[in-house]
Amino acid sequence: MLVENALRFLSLADANVRFVLFGSLLIGATGGLLGSFAVLRRRSLVGDALAHAALPGVALAYLWTGSKALPVLLTGAAISGILGVLVMQFIINYTRVKADSAIGIVLSVFFGVGIVLLTHVQRVGTGNQSGLDKFLFGQAASLVDDDLRVMSVLAGLIILAVALFFKEFKALIFDADFLQTLGYSSRWIDALLMGLIALTVIVGLQAVGVVLIAAMLITPAVAARFWTEHLHKMVLLAAAFGGLSGVVGTFISSLVPRIP
Repeated sequence: MLVENALRFLSLADANVRFVLFGSLLIGATGGLLGSFAVLRRRSLVGDALAHAALPGVALAYLWTGSKALPVLLTGAAISGILGVLVMQFIINYTRVKADSAIGIVLSVFFGVGIVLLTHVQRVGTGNQSGLDKFLFGQAASLVDDDLRVMSVLAGLIILAVALFFKEFKALIFDADFLQTLGYSSRWIDALLMGLIALTVIVGLQAVGVVLIAAMLITPAVAARFWTEHLHKMVLLAAAFGGLSGVVGTFISSLVPRIP
């Protein structure tokens, strides 16, 4: 049985295996890519907070449209996640509350609202609400071709943005004052970084869920940090570790039946 499952995985003949494999690869790679900046910026739990902040958007998008189409739900998640970023940035910049406390506030408030809305959706009883809980716990096996296309576009935008603003992100992390002398606003660059992290969270929301999204961001980056002290190498290593973790996880899951 194990040999048959291994051969089936390696042949990529099963469409579901291909979708899960490439979806996990994209999620792991983009998570490691942005996670490196989050870890060095000492915002390791930002991804966790933003994942929880995106949950109300998923529920509201369904309540507003009645559709479970992934682009619709991810649009709601994106709006809610960006709102979480703005609230977090406002608290950090205009109050005496520290960054870690701001993250905790956004995480708890938005997650609480999300749970209330999901509970309401379940009680509405339209008969079409099943499956929304996969955004809470994740379900990689539910990925289909259309989902993969959406994820590929979002991942491409993330990679392009990181390539264009890599020097600015580097300056923000190591010398924000120098960034100001170059004519850039550190607040806007920081907001852009948080927005990209939010987008990364949204890419992985369906497969990983809000509960485990932080591990997707933090673990590859921390692992890469042990191997190098250079930012560009760390970013590439973290993306490679994240992508490899997705591939290995998919292989193990396909090898042993009834495993998540």
